[in-house]
Amino acid sequence: MLVKQMNSSVRSRATLLIAATFITLGLCANANAQTLPDDPAEEQTVATPATPAVRAMATPATTLSAYDQESILRKYDHVDPTNIVPTQPLIQALIYFEQNRSSFPNQNYITIINYAQSSRQARFYIVDLNSGGVWPLHVAHGKNSDPNHDGIADSFSNASGSNKTSLGFFRTAETYYGGHGYSLRLDGLSSTNSNARARAIVIHGANYVSEASVVQGRSWGCPALSMKVRTQVIDALKGGSLIYSVFDKSATGS
Repeated sequence: MLVKQMNSSVRSRATLLIAATFITLGLCANANAQTLPDDPAEEQTVATPATPAVRAMATPATTLSAYDQESILRKYDHVDPTNIVPTQPLIQALIYFEQNRSSFPNQNYITIINYAQSSRQARFYIVDLNSGGVWPLHVAHGKNSDPNHDGIADSFSNASGSNKTSLGFFRTAETYYGGHGYSLRLDGLSSTNSNARARAIVIHGANYVSEASVVQGRSWGCPALSMKVRTQVIDALKGGSLIYSVFDKSATGS
């Protein structure tokens, strides 16, 4: 399992990876460069998106009693033992997943992306539901979600041509090879991301994303990852796993 293999020392491995990447950047780039370049492409659209039927799904915390919510969460006591993932988004994702379990064929992982955190931080959290381990990664956000390129996303959109990140629940779908190589399509399950497939909002690798604590380059709305982890992540998450994209400021201390 992707995260299970890393579970014995998630924090130490992440620290080593960041340190190694800093060394590489120092050798290959300007030592003072702390902001990576943007995606040179334009936001893509799918002319005739073959969007699978998405049935109505339960919304977390609105259809369950406090007792039922607690019963669900007890099943996942083993998840995130070192409290890496922002608490409320993790709770919401676990309840949503459990309420709609049959809609997610890939039940090995859920992913939480917290765009309230700076792109300098590893804010793409892959949660192994079997081992409970977490793999935090860096991820890009949309160019127009961060107009001044300071690493902080300020606004979000579901509109085509907005070049912004979308929030909400997603389900991973099929893989394909596009302009960014090996990529993973996403279907939006919320009103705030229902155009994800039509906008070609996908997980892909990018040279403007690094596993280093720098301001990442900006995408055109896609949650782009480092090329070093792209294939491993896509292979783990493809085929119907849950991704929850949120803006949760409680994790930033503000």
